[in-house]
Amino acid sequence: MISSLLYVPGNAPRFLEKAGQRGADVVIIDLEDAVPENAKSEARDGLAKWVPEIKKGGCQVYVRVNQSDRLLDDAIAAVTANADALYIPKVSSVDSLVHLAEGLSGHEADRRPIGFVPLIEDMTGLLDVRTIAHGPRVFALTSGGEDLATAMGAKPTPEVLRYPKLMIHYAAKEAGLLSFGLLRTTVDFADKAALQAAALEARDFGFDGATCIHPSVVPILNECFAPTAEEVEWARKVVSASRQEAAAGRGAFMLDGQFVDAPIVTRAENLLRRSEKGRAAT
Repeated sequence: MISSLLYVPGNAPRFLEKAGQRGADVVIIDLEDAVPENAKSEARDGLAKWVPEIKKGGCQVYVRVNQSDRLLDDAIAAVTANADALYIPKVSSVDSLVHLAEGLSGHEADRRPIGFVPLIEDMTGLLDVRTIAHGPRVFALTSGGEDLATAMGAKPTPEVLRYPKLMIHYAAKEAGLLSFGLLRTTVDFADKAALQAAALEARDFGFDGATCIHPSVVPILNECFAPTAEEVEWARKVVSASRQEAAAGRGAFMLDGQFVDAPIVTRAENLLRRSEKGRAAT
């Protein structure tokens, strides 16, 4: 279960050395926007040290690469350091993913192929997101709220970002992928109540987790995206009752005054699987 993904600048040792102790399910070492141009090569070289060091804390490590002439070298360095996945910014077409997968194939003899998480950050990518979702190695989708708003010539308000973020989310779910994000920008992390409300809203919409840029947000995401004790108890009752009704030759049934049929049973089963994954990760 991936509820929280914490961005850490790839050129900031004082943040990197503590990143694996922040409680995040995933630490994203950022080689892109958080790193100035004159420090990008040094940050890439640091992956060999920081990826295994951070993974000692029990979390996964992704690397956000640069979508430029640095892309392939960044990706190869992440593969060599044994990162778990690549966060790939500004993905506008599936072709870039195909070319990247081809470029990496000769560098993965001793490991499984590294997974891709495309960031949809412009209008071309947004309108082609279903094709991107079915691209090679893609196991999750997410968006870049600030970049999307900029591409539209708009302000990154929740109202502006809601529909494009949902388009990306729907494409992820249609393709059977994980979907990361909130229906707002994640830059403002000071208002914890607003973040909590946004995380709960995103979970209600079926998002799997979200990124953050400050460790103080990690506990909020972990709590909000995890099933509650009441939800787990409800799911167990639904699944148990469903088995009993099926054994008696019945499909739909009433439970505690509520109608239950196949989609509700499936939702309960999914919730239990999510809960079990969460316990296994702790």
